[in-house]
Amino acid sequence: MKSENYNVIGVMSGTSLDGVDLSHIKFTVLNQNWTFEILESETISYSKKWIDELKTAVDYSDSKLQNLNKEYTVLLASIISDFIKKYKIENLDAVCSHGHTILHQPQNGFTLQIGNLPEISKLIQQTVICDFRVQDVQLGGQGAPLVPIGDRILFSEYDYCMNLGGFSNVSFEDNNNRIAFDISPVNTVLNFYANQLGFDYDDKGQISRTGKCSIELLNELNALDFYQKKHPKSLGFEFVKEVVLPIIERYPMTIEDKLHTFTEHVAIQIASALPNKKGSLLTTGGGAYNDFLIERIQFHLPEMKIIIPPNKILEFKEALIFALLGVLKLRGEINVLQSVTGAKYDHSSGAIYSL
Repeated sequence: MKSENYNVIGVMSGTSLDGVDLSHIKFTVLNQNWTFEILESETISYSKKWIDELKTAVDYSDSKLQNLNKEYTVLLASIISDFIKKYKIENLDAVCSHGHTILHQPQNGFTLQIGNLPEISKLIQQTVICDFRVQDVQLGGQGAPLVPIGDRILFSEYDYCMNLGGFSNVSFEDNNNRIAFDISPVNTVLNFYANQLGFDYDDKGQISRTGKCSIELLNELNALDFYQKKHPKSLGFEFVKEVVLPIIERYPMTIEDKLHTFTEHVAIQIASALPNKKGSLLTTGGGAYNDFLIERIQFHLPEMKIIIPPNKILEFKEALIFALLGVLKLRGEINVLQSVTGAKYDHSSGAIYSL
């Protein structure tokens, strides 16, 4: 059978606000077996103005959100165009873009990723596949996580695939169903406190390591209702802003102690979320660079083999998988799994904007 090839760019902006991840990917499909090559990849940091705006947009009015969506679509188009020009990328089949999540309230039938307006296609002069979450929420799903189908197709050799970004999430096979869910906040909280000390993030967890654990705060965090819920379940920044940070702020502690305690909380929740405590755990996302967090996860999962892949996969796995979601949409194939999101059925999600 003839192999099929796709030349695409995957674009992702996560809740930790590190910036926009872009990856130029080549996929080959032969007899339903997928292989990939990550070519040029880059993270474009946000300006301070954009970080501040994206942090506060959760409280914007509808009209202000509409204006922000237009402005962000122009920004994202400029970033994508510069990436294409810089690396002289030609003959693209599509640009597959996640956009940036501002609101995520699946319980209210609503999710908003900005940067997915139809004009982005004309601005970058490419076919664009985007807005992958909305249809799933309309079908009664969580709209998240969407990465697990990519874990199944591209990383099936691992027992678990975990991402440590703004939030932690995990996916794995269970009785031939792919199961996945958000576990807890991670960098949305850790970066918040690192920022208060004048740092973008806690490099390798060095600040957290110097703190002490507050058992009282740890117990209160671990008792949150979300952790008792069964999957499918997902988290948005609203949970951090309205639930987690107010709890932490009630405790008169140093920032180092808050960081240490929250890191321990994350590690405990990850360990308790995995049904089988043995096997291999592929770990990606910015949190994989946090040595202290990885040590604490290993402490709570002593028989688990934690695998941190090469940098291109570690940093750009989500961009890679959103590229795959776009290609699956182009092929008219399923790219969102009912077993993961809780939607009424498996489906092919996303909008295709052609020139």
